[in-house]
Amino acid sequence: MNDPNTPPASGCPLHGHHAKRWDLVDAAELLKSATAADVSLEQAGREAWRNAVRCIGRLHWKSLEVIDARQLAMADEIFEAACEHLKRATGDGRITPMMTVMPPWRGAENEIRIWNHQLVRYAAHESADGSILGDPMNLELTRVALALGWRPPASPTRFDLLPLIIQCGGALRFYELPKHLVREVEIRHPRYEWFGELGLKWYAVPAISDMIFATGAEFYPCAPFNGWYMGTEIGARDLGDVGRYNQLPVIAEKLGLDTRQTRNLWRDHALVELNEAVLWSFQQEGVRLVDHHQASREFIEFCESEQRAGREAQAEWPWIVPPISASATPVFHRGYPLQPEFPNYLLQASPWQTARGRELLQKHRR
Repeated sequence: MNDPNTPPASGCPLHGHHAKRWDLVDAAELLKSATAADVSLEQAGREAWRNAVRCIGRLHWKSLEVIDARQLAMADEIFEAACEHLKRATGDGRITPMMTVMPPWRGAENEIRIWNHQLVRYAAHESADGSILGDPMNLELTRVALALGWRPPASPTRFDLLPLIIQCGGALRFYELPKHLVREVEIRHPRYEWFGELGLKWYAVPAISDMIFATGAEFYPCAPFNGWYMGTEIGARDLGDVGRYNQLPVIAEKLGLDTRQTRNLWRDHALVELNEAVLWSFQQEGVRLVDHHQASREFIEFCESEQRAGREAQAEWPWIVPPISASATPVFHRGYPLQPEFPNYLLQASPWQTARGRELLQKHRR
């Protein structure tokens, strides 16, 4: 791993900034010291995936399909393009790696963004006592949707789809996602019938929609892209984390484990069963995802492929190593340089945390 006390390498202005959340105004300054190879939009998109230091699935970077939607200008058009992206990426369940590139940033007056972290997100319904029904990660986004006039179902559940919130210049509005476009998988277990009674499910396509696609010459703040899920993203994090759906205590109780102590490793037992259930359920439904052992082997293959091409794979170790059974995977036992290059995907500041975003939200609040 990199020594955090070592100064970043010179050259690409991204060095030392892989974890920064960029405001677009600041990001524009970054371009002034950047250089970009003269490649097609499709090739730039693929290389951005290849260079993404937090992604373990980069062996498949050459398979990314890039849709050129730079001619779009209206919120309705952006929404239609997002829907088409979901439809094509989902397909029959085999999940196609895909990116849809909207117009580049030309200043705040022409800014185009999708405020959601992913095209598909579940609401966080906040009760008067502070408890949350749904996904706590989306609490702020749910509040934004409500402020814009969105109304949740009369009988809220833990898995209610949030609308897409789209900004075009000074306009900000929400759109309900057609349910038929969102493929969801009900989580069951190959051995425990009671698992299906937990009522868990998750969506098939992890389409990130709030990052900046940066070629080195242009910034595209609206460029949704997806690969396919690694099982632990759902089983260990989305459904397992204490700050998310927190299902480990429930599963442990169903397994008859004593949750009053730690030495019996009840969390570990519950975590393995939950992750097995996710993998099995997706397989049963014919929806593509990868287990963390296979993904780790593929990442080592990617590193070797990069070396043969005269490049060194860049990676942020904590994001590459799976959240369960880490030392049982080959990615755990080696370090990686961390000197990201353009093209790349940059983290973007949440719009409601920027002055422009707060002003827009206040203007369109209902």
